[in-house]
This record gives sequence, structure tokens and C-alpha cells, in this order.
Amino acid sequence: MKTTFSARRGFTLIEMVVALAILGLVAVAVIRLASENAQTSHHVENRLLAGIVAENLAVEAFVSPAPPAFGRSEGGVAMAGRDWRWTRLVEPTDQAGVIRIDVTVSAEGQQYGALTLVRDTGA
Repeated sequence: MKTTFSARRGFTLIEMVVALAILGLVAVAVIRLASENAQTSHHVENRLLAGIVAENLAVEAFVSPAPPAFGRSEGGVAMAGRDWRWTRLVEPTDQAGVIRIDVTVSAEGQQYGALTLVRDTGA
């Protein structure tokens, strides 16, 4: 019994190539999405940890009995297995007896966190 060409079942070579091309495009898109997700996760983690470091420094400056001295001070702190560099700038404000404290936190040469607060000098 002879079958005709139209009665055969299966995929042609062209159909298989098109299906593989579509599958390849989808695979590349998924890999790029996973890569972007990992980079974004790392950036968000750095911003969160830098925010915690900045808040800790701000709380120290806010609750200390004497207000911090005017000017710029720098330092470093280790947190979550990373070394963070911080800078604190203390300046007077237009209002008597109130100072402004700016804290910035960076790691790997990039700034990830910043915080500004005001404090009464008690004067």
C-alpha cells in the first residue's frame, strides 16, 4: 500500500528549523532576564545595607550627648562582609541652635546611601 505525500504525518525540516529558532530566542530572553534580575538584586542589596549603615551613623550623631563638630569626617565600617566608606558633613543652618548632618555611604567606589537629618545643639 502506497501512501501519498499529503497523507504523511510529521514535521518538515523548515518547520523544525523555525521551531528551534523560536526556542532559541526564548532561551536567550530568559537568560538575559535572569542576568538583569541578578544585577538588580545586587544593587538593591547594596542600597539596603548602605541605608542601614547611614541610619546607624545618623542615630549615633543624633543621640550623642554633645553634637558632632562642624566640618567633614570620614571613616569606614564593615557590615555583611563588605567594607563601607562613610562621610559625615556637619553644617550650621539658618535657624539658631540647629545643625544639619549629611551622611553618605559608598562601597566599591560607588555611593549607595545618603541621609540628611537636623539636630538641636542645645544652645
